[in-house]
Amino acid sequence: MDRFLKQLLVCAALVVSSMAALSSAQTCSSYAFSGNKVFSSCTDLPYLSSFLHWTYDSSTGKAQIAYRHASVDTSKWVAWAINPTAKGMVGAQALVAYRQADGTMKAYTSPITGYQTQLQEGDLSFNVSDVSATYASNEIIIFATISPPSNGAVNQVWQDGPLSGGAPSVHATTGANVQSMGTLNLASGQAGASGGGNSKLRKRNTHGVLNAVSWGTLMPIGAIIARYLKVSKAADPAWFYLHVACQSSAYIVGVAGWATGLKLGSESPGITYSAHRTIGIVLFCLGTLQVFALLLRPKKDHKYRLYWNVYHHSMGYTVIILSIVNIFKGFNILDPEKKWKDAYIGVIAALGCVAVALEAFTWYVVLKRRKSQGGPKLPHGMNGSNGYNHNGYGARPHQEA
Repeated sequence: MDRFLKQLLVCAALVVSSMAALSSAQTCSSYAFSGNKVFSSCTDLPYLSSFLHWTYDSSTGKAQIAYRHASVDTSKWVAWAINPTAKGMVGAQALVAYRQADGTMKAYTSPITGYQTQLQEGDLSFNVSDVSATYASNEIIIFATISPPSNGAVNQVWQDGPLSGGAPSVHATTGANVQSMGTLNLASGQAGASGGGNSKLRKRNTHGVLNAVSWGTLMPIGAIIARYLKVSKAADPAWFYLHVACQSSAYIVGVAGWATGLKLGSESPGITYSAHRTIGIVLFCLGTLQVFALLLRPKKDHKYRLYWNVYHHSMGYTVIILSIVNIFKGFNILDPEKKWKDAYIGVIAALGCVAVALEAFTWYVVLKRRKSQGGPKLPHGMNGSNGYNHNGYGARPHQEA
């Protein structure tokens, strides 16, 4: 069992380090285009799972660009645009693409003159050639050669929206769809977001990573430690201190993530994610109550220990369940690349498999121990009326701390 304890701690460290490594991964620079196409610069656009790749020729003033829009199905259109006169949508000169009913791709240029535009086809205010688009693996890529104004320094806008009757319809007017704009210098390779968008993106990513690691990963690991390591006599009382250390670390990191979320909310007037915010507030309150409950923990033989156990375990599992639910709500808001959500699903699935295996192994160890001691087959002190032993635990093979 001591060997198992070491293995569990190593697994926990690997989970945390893998999450941290994932958070720092570059998404556009590692992408490989088919046909050995190579671009000299790229940037991860902060909204709508979008990326821009380009090669700028200063001698001709032309740029070969590839705009990638991931996590999009065949019922949507996508667009990338340069606005020569302003930072918003009106006046933007757009490249538009979507998949038609016959499976072919339609890619064309569209000057945007108003907010209710249907993205009608038309010539742009600067030269554009070689416009084409591909669709594969839920990703649309628009290719084009453009001659941008202002020596490569431009305002860019990107967007997606639904198709209606086989033609582009008006996009959403909330959330990421009204934040997807920024600045771009094709010559220097520098990109930015309007209104401090890069800073906000970093805060959003930090908020997501902190909460995924704390509430969504460390909390379940701490519960596994408490539930399964206590069966080992050699792990007593080390399991208790490991459990407290893990949950305390999760709470501290989680509070930092929660505070980052509050800051983001205050900086985003008019943008509200009610369910995500409400669950986050509930999690913070329950987590804080769990910390204070530890200070009021009765001794094992105290008459109120049963009620404290029921409270502590029910609140603990509630926090874990709500945490996982809220993290997936956060994924829907951030709309990151699919691999981020897949990675977290893999972490949760792995912890679930570990818990199932340890549940079976723990019962095997305890029942074998009781059999060798000549005791009853069921855990000691269990009765048929209320399912609890004198220490306050139900029909599960654990000892009290």
